[in-house]
Amino acid sequence: MSARIVSFGTYLPAWRLDRGAVAEALGIPPGKGTRAVASYDEDATSMAVEAGRRALAAAPGDVRPATLAFATTTPPYADKTNATAVHAALGLDASASAYDMVGSVRSAVGALRAGLDAAAAGRPSLVVAGDVRTGLPGGVDERDGGDGASAFLLAAEGPALAEVLAHASSTAEFLDRWRTPGDVAGRMWEERFGEHAYVPLAEAAVQDACKQAGITTEDIDVLVVSGLHQRAVRRVAGSVSAGRDIVLGDLTSTIGNPGAAQPGILLAAALEKATPGQVIALVVLADGADCIVLRAGEGVAGFRPQRTLEEQEAEARRDLAYATFLTWRGLLRREPPRRPDPERPAAPPSFRSEDWKFGFTGTRCTACDTRHLPPARVCLQCHAVDRMVPERLADVPATVATYTVDRLTYSLNPPVVIAVIDFDGGGRYQCELTDVDPEAVRIGDRVAMTFRRLYTADGVHNYFWKARPLTPQEA
Repeated sequence: MSARIVSFGTYLPAWRLDRGAVAEALGIPPGKGTRAVASYDEDATSMAVEAGRRALAAAPGDVRPATLAFATTTPPYADKTNATAVHAALGLDASASAYDMVGSVRSAVGALRAGLDAAAAGRPSLVVAGDVRTGLPGGVDERDGGDGASAFLLAAEGPALAEVLAHASSTAEFLDRWRTPGDVAGRMWEERFGEHAYVPLAEAAVQDACKQAGITTEDIDVLVVSGLHQRAVRRVAGSVSAGRDIVLGDLTSTIGNPGAAQPGILLAAALEKATPGQVIALVVLADGADCIVLRAGEGVAGFRPQRTLEEQEAEARRDLAYATFLTWRGLLRREPPRRPDPERPAAPPSFRSEDWKFGFTGTRCTACDTRHLPPARVCLQCHAVDRMVPERLADVPATVATYTVDRLTYSLNPPVVIAVIDFDGGGRYQCELTDVDPEAVRIGDRVAMTFRRLYTADGVHNYFWKARPLTPQEA
């Protein structure tokens, strides 16, 4: 059996940092465009959850992942599997395995190839990648980096958005860029050396993949080249395309380079515009070169991502102050409020309430149809005992019933907006609003749930759900 992409989703955080604002604050030459910035309550795991939700929402109803692979260069945890939080938040079956593939950008294409192999063997696979890229103030990594996530659902059956024709690799050991544990910023060797090393490796991988697929480079309709070494990316794109205008734009001028998430985001951009029969080549430059050749299937013509990249970019907020960005990244330490430090979440109650804490699963009374958040055994309406069925509410929209703006509660993005929301179909809950302008909140606003990190205490990340405003296209 051959593997195919049956669904995909991308997630770009709501915030953008103008590179000109960085130059103005630091007195350095201005950069052009913007970069995507994960909010103070987002990390690689939470963004991967959002991309995964979008991929599953657009997936054929009969395809459920049997395995999950999570790739990132910025894992929130070391010595603990981060993919299990993604697994729980997506509400996957307990029998579905979940593994991390972390540490380098090449982990992302490794996860994708492992997912393709699993899918070809009859085990549908969900491959997610998320990254929060940063660097020292005024540095190249800060300027050119970006944050985001991608997710691909792979299977051997179902309507094919793209079918994999071949994949090939070319590997060599050389020092291009590196970052030791604990470092904020990575370092890179002299650019001409990286260019010298990458170009022949990429050309070899492309030729090998094309040979396996039974095509030539002339048959490639869309070429996608991903990598952190921009000079090498440009050289490879020009070399493989041989002057033909077939290279997909890399989005670095608007969202930056989201590291491990970049290959998936660029592939998603290609699929969003693909027509059936087109040949797409994805080339990833990272400690070697990988090439995956795909043919767009008939299903791509009618496929509609839950949120396209164009829609996400059009709705982005571009008023992020550079000082706020530095604060969110932990590079500018501000005076904390005079409040007790938060306590770390305890492991036993988190384990017992996994469906609620991570999956946002409430209950509905079968006797009177009342919905309960959090889940309950005794119905608040009819007092029936143990007549409940679980009901996942993460994907159910809601309406703001009332709200308050709290200027005393500690937050990296004050003030905090607390709202009481009413879910469609019943159920009321109090939660925090995120990605919101406190001055623009109104009773009656439509919101959706989003997976976020409430805080980190004693090295433990407290993940839960907040509400965000629905965009005009979603409402």
